[in-house]
Amino acid sequence: MAALYPLLWRFCLVLTKNRTDADDLAQAASERALLHASKFEVGTDLDRWVFTIARRLWLNNKRHEKLRNGQGLVPVESTELEDNAPSVETNIFARQVLKKIQALPEGQRLCVFLVYVEGQSYREAADMLNIPIGTVMSRLSTARRTISEDVNQERTD
Repeated sequence: MAALYPLLWRFCLVLTKNRTDADDLAQAASERALLHASKFEVGTDLDRWVFTIARRLWLNNKRHEKLRNGQGLVPVESTELEDNAPSVETNIFARQVLKKIQALPEGQRLCVFLVYVEGQSYREAADMLNIPIGTVMSRLSTARRTISEDVNQERTD
């Protein structure tokens, strides 16, 4: 579980868009996974199982927040992420791309994270998100098109 934690934390950061909330969600998912370890099926992927736990915890929390506060998702502008790139230009570009990815709808954002950041196959991403593989492909295509159009629009401005 210790080797999986950094990957889980990054997954949680994509969901929450906030480092503190990502820490809390990763801890809660780890605790839930350890508590229900007997339910894990040997021979299946541990990361998928824990990601599913984290995603369900996050969705439940979002539902409860909406009921309590009536507030929506956290705006991208309020998300603070460190840039660890070696050059200023790379940092600026990475931040712009990250903002564009974070501005995507949740389904597209999760597919982009799983496939392009974590290197999961379309099938693995579909299994983790419990959606058809065609939906993953469609979400990735739409996300690529949206980001490409945004970048091209900025270049012409």
